[in-house]
Amino acid sequence: MPQPPLRKLVVKVTCGAEDAERCNQGFTVASMAALAGAEVSLWLTGEAAWFGVPGRAEEFSLPHAAPLADLLEAVAATGTVTVCTQCAERRQITTDDLRQGVRIAGAAVFAEEILREGVQAIVY
Repeated sequence: MPQPPLRKLVVKVTCGAEDAERCNQGFTVASMAALAGAEVSLWLTGEAAWFGVPGRAEEFSLPHAAPLADLLEAVAATGTVTVCTQCAERRQITTDDLRQGVRIAGAAVFAEEILREGVQAIVY
């Protein structure tokens, strides 16, 4: 019997190295869903916005966890990665500063994504 299609997953990560375990959990869930074939949209807000900048995910370290850069690449390979507009502004991050394939978008786009039928949203 064929499996029903996977729902789209929107994961918002609201923290960075200051809450490493919670941050890593969000990236892990997003990447595992992407690898399972789900359409994934990863939103980087608050201190997580820095991971949209090249080299920042590579600096992150958490014992017994997959490298954050690898998890980010797994999502970016098939899904979308977005840095929050206001979070980017507060940190003076521009589109020129971002990793290839990462975009900046605001609350209206986030709301549009999570309000679609069949979407699951998780916030870390």
